[in-house]
Amino acid sequence: MDNKILFEILVSECIKNNYSDLHLNTLHKPFIRNHYGEMENINQVTVDWFLNDTPVLTKDNIIEIIKLIAWDMWYLKFQDNFELDISYKYRDSDRFRVNCYADTSGYNIAMRKIPIEIPSMDDLGLWDTVKQMCQKAKWLILVTWPTWCWKSTNLAAMIDYINTNFKKHILTIEDPVEFWFISKMSLVNQRELWNSTHSFSNAIRAALREDPNVIMVWEMRDAETIKAAITLAETGHLVMSTLHTNDTVQTIDRIIDVFPVWQQEQIRMQLAMSLLWVVSQRLLPRIDKEWRIAAREIMIANDAIRNLIITWKTHQLYSVIEIGQSEWMILMDKYLMVLYNKWIIDKDTLRSFARDKDQMEWIINNQQ
Repeated sequence: MDNKILFEILVSECIKNNYSDLHLNTLHKPFIRNHYGEMENINQVTVDWFLNDTPVLTKDNIIEIIKLIAWDMWYLKFQDNFELDISYKYRDSDRFRVNCYADTSGYNIAMRKIPIEIPSMDDLGLWDTVKQMCQKAKWLILVTWPTWCWKSTNLAAMIDYINTNFKKHILTIEDPVEFWFISKMSLVNQRELWNSTHSFSNAIRAALREDPNVIMVWEMRDAETIKAAITLAETGHLVMSTLHTNDTVQTIDRIIDVFPVWQQEQIRMQLAMSLLWVVSQRLLPRIDKEWRIAAREIMIANDAIRNLIITWKTHQLYSVIEIGQSEWMILMDKYLMVLYNKWIIDKDTLRSFARDKDQMEWIINNQQ
């Protein structure tokens, strides 16, 4: 089967069935991530009304597909670096975030479907307290957890809420640009790594002269970017960003640990005085429908949390979050238990994602 035809059929299947991810790997048949978050082979596709077996892809197949979706200059960059982040638009409608990478078998492509319409904060279950935070004139907001957990989707919904309701200047710094924003009440500028800036840190430093109110940094990936983002939050900007961390407290530790020991005291002070909100989010399979639901751990910086960050007693943050329900804080285990008691997730999912598995097992047994 022609590589172009196969690729377009696979992308169409992904769009039609609303699969979140498509994976094309050397020496494998195509994979998708299904509605339960599981990897699943695409063994057959329909071509001219007939079912055809999908082929095991070769390195040459992958090379031809990369050339279909990437400009020549990007393909040359991929050959130099063995990895490439780009965005791809299919037939002037659906868009994908694409990562091309090499491994011991050959070349591979991971494609994440980006919704055409930006979900609202209500659609994502982000309540009115989050809307109030989006109205702040400054502070740092972080959305964390590993990949494919809607981190960028949450940020996009928050940016769209500000864009729709307030007269601000919004600047995004992304790699690559995922959701495209049209200026509404706000003015929105989107900068893309390698296309309109050479680095996150350069773009963040330049932002100080671009008169933004709100700055969205796609990922705080190194000490230079983290320090620049914190500085922006200190200087009267609302800064939103993501980190690949497993919970809210680990997020604080990760930010501090990125820096050398002699800088950590200063960073703790800056972070404590600039942080507003950290949410760690995970997507879980539902039992009530064929889709996934977000479970969240939420930490909102109050005086107690700021003091623990400054004094480097972050292990005590869990206790402050646990007693902070009146301030809309919640631990992941408590959120999981709420979903379990509402029959939205099953017992195996609850056990699998709980932090304190022994405590969760005790609660389950005493509920029966």
